[in-house]
Amino acid sequence: MLEINEETKVLGVIGDPIKHTLSPMIHNTISEEMGINAYYVPVHVTEGLDEVVRCASKNGISGMNITVPYKQEVMNSLVEIDEAASRIGAVNTLVPCEGGYKGYNTDMPGLFRALQTKGISLEGKNAVVLGAGGASRAVCMMLITYGAEKIYLVNRTIEKAERIAELSEKIVPVKQSDYKSIPEDRYIMFQCTSLGLREGDGLLVDDHEFYKMADFGYDLIYNPPETPFIKELKAVGAEYDNGLSMLLYQGVIAYENWFNVSVHETVVDVVWNNLKTAVYSGNDTANKNIILTGYMASGKTTVGKYLAEKLGYTFIDTDEEIIRREGRSINEIFAEVGEEGFRKIETEVLRSLASGECISDIASPDSGLVISCGGGIVLRKQNLPLLKKLGTVIYLKADEETTFNRVKNDSSRPLLSSENQEELREKIRNMLELRRPYYELASDVKIDTGDMSVSEIAQEIINQVN
Repeated sequence: MLEINEETKVLGVIGDPIKHTLSPMIHNTISEEMGINAYYVPVHVTEGLDEVVRCASKNGISGMNITVPYKQEVMNSLVEIDEAASRIGAVNTLVPCEGGYKGYNTDMPGLFRALQTKGISLEGKNAVVLGAGGASRAVCMMLITYGAEKIYLVNRTIEKAERIAELSEKIVPVKQSDYKSIPEDRYIMFQCTSLGLREGDGLLVDDHEFYKMADFGYDLIYNPPETPFIKELKAVGAEYDNGLSMLLYQGVIAYENWFNVSVHETVVDVVWNNLKTAVYSGNDTANKNIILTGYMASGKTTVGKYLAEKLGYTFIDTDEEIIRREGRSINEIFAEVGEEGFRKIETEVLRSLASGECISDIASPDSGLVISCGGGIVLRKQNLPLLKKLGTVIYLKADEETTFNRVKNDSSRPLLSSENQEELREKIRNMLELRRPYYELASDVKIDTGDMSVSEIAQEIINQVN
């Protein structure tokens, strides 16, 4: 787990809005996996970008990413700009240099690296680029940089395509209504419009025959995973990919620039699994949620907090939620209403979480959740469908000796109040024997934690959920 201290290098991303950014998960995972003492945070900036950048440099911030809407504006605040970023007209990565920051654009090198992992070469190839916005300009620059032969740039209005075509004689602007003028050939196609983000969106070129010319297609949109463009490519049997791989590799390249390191593919694989889980674990929020069950001291809270940080989710502890609502400690609740009374309160909390009625008080409505449940939550049968409704239920299993060593000096657990250690061992043994079938019944996934570290347990959860 990342440990913040005076030696920690601080990284961040500037944008507006920023709360849904996946960048902290990408970069903090890389730091964790590579053992680099760095921590990455989102920075919400609504005005005063220049002052924020100067302040970041003055205070020794080791690197920054820039996202919408500041990729162009930030160029006015930089000491130096990389030539490729200057030609693209956008910067997404700031690297410290003498007197401030140097700006880079890692989006297009990221897209190129993503294509390489698919075995796609651009050298001498012909391409079709759909759309003529800022993303299309960047894609055209990438194609030119890495050796594409000819680029047909298709847009509804020819004027915007013509402006981008000024970059190179290799770019041929094509009005959308004239798309049939593109010669019959095999092309690498790039979908760079916003079509596909909303349900009911169509295609810039709505002609099934047109997509039969695609050897490979790439949609810069990554959510939803199947846009109309991707569906057409699947229908004609063409290979395809989407912008999630670009998001992955632009982050990897930024990290490499900050620390002058090479991020090994084994590390990239861990980040990739986390990224897919965060984005594609379900179209509705509940399908993304991870619910941790298990006996007391099985590591639910520690693992849950680590997992939430890694995935960019919100962490909720049902016991802490009970304390927040009741305004009294667990010990006080047991003393006043007994275990049965506590279990009723626990069910009400679980029911409100499952219905979503209290989520807005503790998390954004579309945030993924990691929920650590009290050890006895599985004992009431009415809780089981609520747990299943909330998300994927993970049973963290710890053996008797491990549990004893973790709780023997803990006085905050009323059910484990004991006169001596032998009595405590006996209580643990009996409760584990009683509850184990309930944990098994409630769970979708069981993980025997054994000697696993917190990070290893979290990664196993991600792998299993994935």
